[in-house]
Amino acid sequence: MNQDYFDVIVIGGGAIGLATAYELGKRKTKTLVLEQFNFMNQLGSSAGVSRQFRIPYPDEYMVQMALNAQPYWDELQTKTETPLLDKVGTLWFGDPNVQSTEGNIAEAETALKALNVPYTTLSAQEIEEQYHFKNLPEKYIGLFQPDGASINFKATIETLFKLCQEEETVQLQDDSPVLNIEPIENGFVLTTPHGIYKTKKLAIIPGPYINSVINLLNFKIEATYWNMSSAYFKKTDPNIQYPTWFVFQNPEGENGNQFYGFPSVDWDNPDYIRVAPDFVIKPLDDPKERTLIPNSEELRYTSEWVQKYMNGLATEPEYTSTCLISLSTIPNKELLIDFAPRYVPNHKNIVVYATGWAAKFTPFLGKIMADLALDGKTDFDISPFQLGQTYFKLL
Repeated sequence: MNQDYFDVIVIGGGAIGLATAYELGKRKTKTLVLEQFNFMNQLGSSAGVSRQFRIPYPDEYMVQMALNAQPYWDELQTKTETPLLDKVGTLWFGDPNVQSTEGNIAEAETALKALNVPYTTLSAQEIEEQYHFKNLPEKYIGLFQPDGASINFKATIETLFKLCQEEETVQLQDDSPVLNIEPIENGFVLTTPHGIYKTKKLAIIPGPYINSVINLLNFKIEATYWNMSSAYFKKTDPNIQYPTWFVFQNPEGENGNQFYGFPSVDWDNPDYIRVAPDFVIKPLDDPKERTLIPNSEELRYTSEWVQKYMNGLATEPEYTSTCLISLSTIPNKELLIDFAPRYVPNHKNIVVYATGWAAKFTPFLGKIMADLALDGKTDFDISPFQLGQTYFKLL
């Protein structure tokens, strides 16, 4: 086969892979995006049509990252007439002493104050009066941050895909899993079912399928995989609306009971409210185990919570969905952004992004990954997300 040459090959055509290719295209870089499935598929972490944009985090560097992402969302919005963010605000509430996958309410307040991010504090009674929840324990507190939004993720991906199509220097190739990566002098040769491609640099961004790619280079990351469930509850009160929200609660039994939710939006089952558990009863050992069928116990816990604590909704969901996500098992490393470890040939020419809830950072991560691939550096401090030799595992 003939070998086509590219300056950068992006492995993974989900939201962040497309955002990276878009940024590379703006710099007139000859770029190829290889997607193992079809573009805009429902088989990875880009599945579904809504995500949360929010600024509260328990760590200042994550709050700063959300703030830095805002102008990149603004720039992307200029490229489409379809609204990408429905700005409804972010509500965090619950037991002030609970630590969860999202951190802690008090820690988030400290981080917001440190960076002068506006927010308001709420009592349990105020949360019920203003945001339609009910039966909250008196000790519950909350914070509301007005810049939170529901992301039209489907439109975001479609916009990025169209922008990549319009760039003369960007080529998109689906149904192209990478079967082999051969390091050569000053580059790599990649083999797919449809062609062999040569490149100087790699940006590896295949979402939860990260290890299936980097295993070809003899290293891996430690991750667990969640087949996350979502449920859509019909509004019985058509005038009711919720912000994006997350509740911090003590676990009941071994399964936990953290939940989060979305407003009703025109692009995602209008007149329904999406509520999802922020836990899984049985994590997956491998992304290939992913199913499009939600776990029935997770849905039962969600329905019970909605019935007990939310107003204006039916008690059983009419629609459900799932989304595959990989989560780093390394403490304090939710997002992983780094070059390949130094024992990999040409490691400085391989940029890797993996794991974490990162849809809210999509256009900004595209900029970071493109800069790392082309310049070997970025103006943004990625040190909290780097792995280095310590955390990458040699096969």
